[in-house]
Amino acid sequence: MSGRKNVTSHYHEIYAGWKSDPEGFWADAAREIDWFSPWEKVFDPDQDVYGRWFTGAICNTCFNAVDRHVEGGRADQAALIYDSPITGAKKSYTYAELKAEVVALAAVLRDHGIAKGDRVIIYMPMVPEAVFSMLACARLGAIHSVVFGGFAAKELATRIDDARPKLILSASCGLEPGRIVAYKPLLDGAIEIARHKVEHCVILQREQQTCELIPGRDTDFAVAVTRAKASGRDVACVPVAATDPLYVLYTSGTTGQPKGVVRDNGGHMVALKWSMENEYGVKPGEVFWAASDVGWVVGHSYIAYAPLLHGCTSVLFEGKPIGTPDAGTFWRVISEHGVVALFTAPTAFRAIKGQDPCGDYVKKYDLSKFRTLFLAGERADPETVKWAEQKLDRPVIDHWWQTESGGPMSQNPVGLGQLPVKYGSPGVAMPGYDIRILDDAGHPLEAGTLGNVVVKLPLPPGCLPTLWNADERFRQAYLEEFPGYYKTADAGFIDDDGYLFIMARTDDIINVAGHRLSTGGMEEVLAEHPDVAECAVIGMADAMKGQIPCGFVVLNAGVMREAGDIEKEAIALVRERIGPVAAFKSVVVVKRLPKTRSGKILRGTMQKIADREEWNMPATIDDPAILDEITEALGRKGIGI
Repeated sequence: MSGRKNVTSHYHEIYAGWKSDPEGFWADAAREIDWFSPWEKVFDPDQDVYGRWFTGAICNTCFNAVDRHVEGGRADQAALIYDSPITGAKKSYTYAELKAEVVALAAVLRDHGIAKGDRVIIYMPMVPEAVFSMLACARLGAIHSVVFGGFAAKELATRIDDARPKLILSASCGLEPGRIVAYKPLLDGAIEIARHKVEHCVILQREQQTCELIPGRDTDFAVAVTRAKASGRDVACVPVAATDPLYVLYTSGTTGQPKGVVRDNGGHMVALKWSMENEYGVKPGEVFWAASDVGWVVGHSYIAYAPLLHGCTSVLFEGKPIGTPDAGTFWRVISEHGVVALFTAPTAFRAIKGQDPCGDYVKKYDLSKFRTLFLAGERADPETVKWAEQKLDRPVIDHWWQTESGGPMSQNPVGLGQLPVKYGSPGVAMPGYDIRILDDAGHPLEAGTLGNVVVKLPLPPGCLPTLWNADERFRQAYLEEFPGYYKTADAGFIDDDGYLFIMARTDDIINVAGHRLSTGGMEEVLAEHPDVAECAVIGMADAMKGQIPCGFVVLNAGVMREAGDIEKEAIALVRERIGPVAAFKSVVVVKRLPKTRSGKILRGTMQKIADREEWNMPATIDDPAILDEITEALGRKGIGI
């Protein structure tokens, strides 16, 4: 346990207050939002699949994120800072300038027939126009669906067929370190494959690579927006019901029929606005940076919406934690823009630690305004958290949430006063979440016992009310297995102090000779080896024991020792800590781990390679060549051949 602690934490009384009066709690939180007309019921249990929040209320998300700040004295404050180390471009937009961009783009969309309830797909790189596009849709009451830029044509086509958009907003290209990703051929290919035919595309031409526009279908983004600005047109915020969808976001890595997570307008605003100060400890006017992509849920919640709803300045970063140009990029951005809190994935910090194990880059920058580092997206192994704490001398807060929740389900809420940190735990349940641990038959488990992590219904505001046009599928996927609960598909336990430990996805719990073991627990031990920068553990099929673990390790930069020696030490470490029961006998040193573009390690694909099963190239993979490296490394050990 870390010693960092604020003895005046109000968490326990706030959580108890929510539990005793959930509707009163969320009604209070909702006073932070401007409503065109108030709700009839805070929560209506009879609506839709499990009930709906703020039924009868009328609102607009764009009004709350932009217009009210322009009217309320923040017109000249920076709303959005764009920083692209890949292109060298930097640009800041005040709230007034942001409003001008959003209004002009809303006029362009309206000219193309976009109205309340229409769907618009946004397939864009990390540029300010991506955020303008989301807010312009919200302004009109249209439903946006952001698809991660650079997704393959087939993946984009499945989302076009499910969302049935009237229009697509896209760009000529995206940029990765050392390469340009041409979006237009992917977009054109997707439109051709899709059964649903899209009427219009609005294309942002980037100077790094322009593209041909198709007459009659494609409009030049900049030309149309410039024309709308010159005409001086105003587009008012369209009133929508609190329960109307704001967006549909398809869960990453899906194959076949994608799952479209629906987010409504009212509950989403209430939950995100509350989280900024109470959970993240950030005040209006301060600079908040979520180093994610707008294609993922973190980018929706904590680049485009929460900071703006709260009156903060949000940083939009087009770069990588290493290689753009070095492992000091994050510290430069924090120093230059006065960032008070950074939210990123643990994988980013493992990459930085691997390149700069001594933290030399940290010392080169002025981080005096920086207060807190937040990690989420996958398990934050204790070694990475300790390394970041030590090098930054700041609180490092792991927290846990999902695309479906839209915000933290479990956290150490620094805004309410930080609780003691327990390494390996994302913290305690947030208000709105009654988290339980059940066995496979649905019976409650005692403290400290590994089981299925579930949430007692109803889910709080901001969570998905259903899947897009798929209520029955929503029931089957999330609610059927444990009646009265939402199934997170994560495995973990809650300790005697109420701290949650997420150990793995339920598919990553391996069964070794009848013992249920968490791959996450083994990864924690591997990460303690001083030469290991990153690691992953999978379960491989075994005729005798059912499954046995196999570890993959990436070494710190500059390690010159024999790989075989490190492998033996790593095996001994796991056997010492977890015991012979783990049957841990295989460690493979690899150059890189295969990841999605959002930084999640593709353990399932690695397992299929090891088990010689058929596998498909994951749609979200960052670099497909890594899977060849994994296959070769396993082959050298006689695995997967």
